Amino acid sequence: MNELHNFTLLFLAMLLVSTAMRLYLSQRQINFVTKHRAKVPESFADKITLDDHQKAADYTTTKVRFGRLPLFYEIILLLLWTLGGGLHWLDNNIIALGLNPILTGIAVILTFTFISSLLDLPFSLYSTFVIEEKFGFNRTTIKTFISDMFKGSLLGLAIGVPLLYVILWLMEKAGAQWWIYTWLVISGFSLFMMWVYPTWIAPIFNKFEPLEEGETLDRITNLLERCGFNSNGIFVIDGSKRSSHGNAYFSGFGRNKRIVFFDTLLKMLSDNELEAVLAHELGHFKKKHILKGMAISFSTTLLALALLAWLMQTEWFYSALGVNNASTYMALLLFTLVMPVFTFAFQPLFSIFSRKNEFEADAFAAEQTDAKYLIHALVGLYRENASTLTPDPMYSAFYDSHPPATVRIAHLNAHA
Repeated sequence: MNELHNFTLLFLAMLLVSTAMRLYLSQRQINFVTKHRAKVPESFADKITLDDHQKAADYTTTKVRFGRLPLFYEIILLLLWTLGGGLHWLDNNIIALGLNPILTGIAVILTFTFISSLLDLPFSLYSTFVIEEKFGFNRTTIKTFISDMFKGSLLGLAIGVPLLYVILWLMEKAGAQWWIYTWLVISGFSLFMMWVYPTWIAPIFNKFEPLEEGETLDRITNLLERCGFNSNGIFVIDGSKRSSHGNAYFSGFGRNKRIVFFDTLLKMLSDNELEAVLAHELGHFKKKHILKGMAISFSTTLLALALLAWLMQTEWFYSALGVNNASTYMALLLFTLVMPVFTFAFQPLFSIFSRKNEFEADAFAAEQTDAKYLIHALVGLYRENASTLTPDPMYSAFYDSHPPATVRIAHLNAHA
């Protein structure tokens, strides 16, 4: 009973601490961005207008303020699902159907996911059709929004249910070492999804057209040859179908890698700037950032599964979180729900790793192209995407995978 009491108190204490941290960070961000709203930073004074700077400040603070509402909502739902008995109620109702343990687990997790998605829908709608619309970024129609939602749900069922079945079967049947076998399955599945995503999954949601022949394609091809990068094609995605934000990325794995540019990005940047942006992305490949990221992801997954394997053997893990029926699927669901509460404080560690990678990729781009073109491209992206130039340092350390604009540009200027 003492263990139960202690773990419940620990969960509530960590929930209180993580919530307080999030609220504190959000207020710091609002205060800092608002404080610097009236003046463009000196290093950007000749590149960003005051109107654009203030638009970015207003966009940032609006999103941060709105983010507090779903935060409180998520906390209330978490407490209702756990200590409030929501998961226990759901479990009892599914058990009454008389299915075997694995099918019962799938039914419980799918029902929980469906209810959670339905409850989150109003926030997604507001973010897309109110905030993004207000600042001129939204191009998603209701029809596209609904279509994406149904496609995503069907795809999730087609891919997720078989994977979930295998995981629950291993947890039930594979003995004490189930977590090692499960880790191997999840790791293999992740690699497989990286391989099939570009050609089979992404086209379900967007159109991909090969980049038209011309000077832009020639310059990109030459850059790829200089860097020794073999791709399965250079494509343009119809990103403007949903948003005016611009982006570029690599996708795929092994020989199935492809380079993707948003159509909005092609309209935004010159050929020199586009080449510099691609050189930055190639820097991630040449510096093996993707492999390092995968190694970290696989390692943390292994540690998490080992911890889950221990927790699921204890009675207090279930009862302390409002569930009376111990089961493999309930252990998995509870673990997924409560772990973010305990791991939030470690977020800056991942940001440090990500920022280090960004600096290295920028340095590589400066070696392959003129650094000034990457600077011009980044400034254009900051302006067009309404990214604030003055984030709060502490907030940025927790949430931003990329260095703040002033720090990043100063780093590139040193290379230039």
